[in-house]
Amino acid sequence: MSGSQIDDLAKLTIREVSDLIRKKKVSPVELTTACLARINQFNPSLNAFITITAESAMAQAREAEAEVMRGNWRGPLHGVPIALKDLFDTAGVKTTAGSGVFKDRIPTEDAEVVRRLKTAGAVLLGKTNMQEFAFGGTSIVSYFGAVHNPWELSHIAGGSSGGSAAALAADLCYGALGSDTAGSVRLPASICGIVGLKPTYGLVSIRGVIPLSWSLDHVGPMARTVADTALLLQAIAGYDEKDTTSEQMNIPDYSQAIGTKVSSLRIGAPREFFFADLDPEIDAAVKEALSVLAKLTAGIRDVAFPANNMETLRDVVRAAEAYAYHREYVAKTPELYQPLTLKRIQAGANVTTSAYIQGRRDLAQVRRTAAKWLGSVDVLVTPTISIPPAAISDPHADDILPEVRNTSPFDVNGWPAISIPCGFTKQGLPIGLQIIGPNGGESVVFQLAHAYEQATEWHKHRPQQPARTSATV
Repeated sequence: MSGSQIDDLAKLTIREVSDLIRKKKVSPVELTTACLARINQFNPSLNAFITITAESAMAQAREAEAEVMRGNWRGPLHGVPIALKDLFDTAGVKTTAGSGVFKDRIPTEDAEVVRRLKTAGAVLLGKTNMQEFAFGGTSIVSYFGAVHNPWELSHIAGGSSGGSAAALAADLCYGALGSDTAGSVRLPASICGIVGLKPTYGLVSIRGVIPLSWSLDHVGPMARTVADTALLLQAIAGYDEKDTTSEQMNIPDYSQAIGTKVSSLRIGAPREFFFADLDPEIDAAVKEALSVLAKLTAGIRDVAFPANNMETLRDVVRAAEAYAYHREYVAKTPELYQPLTLKRIQAGANVTTSAYIQGRRDLAQVRRTAAKWLGSVDVLVTPTISIPPAAISDPHADDILPEVRNTSPFDVNGWPAISIPCGFTKQGLPIGLQIIGPNGGESVVFQLAHAYEQATEWHKHRPQQPARTSATV
């Protein structure tokens, strides 16, 4: 294939390539070849991938091609190249969590979500770079070096799922998985101008995913469109009896929500907390997005949301659980951690047993009573992040608090939340809009997100081709 043919194929959506595969107009081998060619060209600058599984990806692509040719089409992900955050166990393939502690770790079993993707026939391209052990929002702090933003290489890609977001924005894959404990899917989605969903807590298995905080961890799909994100969620959602956090929930056809009318939806804007101290450019972009949504729906009203008391609860539970997982590693090989990660993990040693128990009780109470907070509205809408993405060289770039302020409340209460593109800063860096639904309300979240996406052009923008020479990481 020529360079232009490769680029044209790589820019298609999952829906588009899936249709072409099903109709036998394009081969999974061609798609995988295109993705691997672009990874080879652009990953040295982006540092989006830690491990590239080219040989096994091509084998999976050939197998998918043979199955489709025999008339055995498994569904919309069959033969589609996907990337995995390097937090998901992959049998026989290194899973490092972006850390020197696990730099040589090779699992013997797949994470449940990886197993489900393989069952769906997806082609797995490799493992993406990330913030070490998912403990931060920039993807700067990694044993393998910083992830660079495809829109501006000198800036962060967001984290902790930064490699997945950067790979998608640069057309290195068609979909990806990330994890989200305080915003780690939605932050990089916003910063890289893609779509990222944190599902309802318990909807998607976290078994086989290296934990940050079992009580707050979520696995979420990332893609370039809302419709593609729905297809990914369809493949990975569902009860896992071996996962103690998994919940039995109704799994509708999420794609049916795509294109459904939203004229009757009532939108709530929790301005008091989520709209405070916004950067002027983000404020302007979100106001414009709200004006679009107001015309599409039954209107927008101000609502109250008790987010202030969630920060301490989040910090106590996350710190204690992170330390519990890492305690033995920290005791044996503290030098293998990045200094900032080690500092954050060690802080969990100061959480008392009584404080953690009370935190878990409070968390359970929040999730039990959260439904009443929507009140008379169907969804909430907020800015995803209150500040523009920082430069990688900024010494304060990894101050996590401003980044996760708007995202972490929904890891605490467990509601589904999606980030979609809604504009750009004057510097040309993406801005994200967050749409939040009730427990189990992924369909209404997709419904509104898709309606906004189709009413605007933001999702169609692409970064200029990143430099093909290695960047300093």
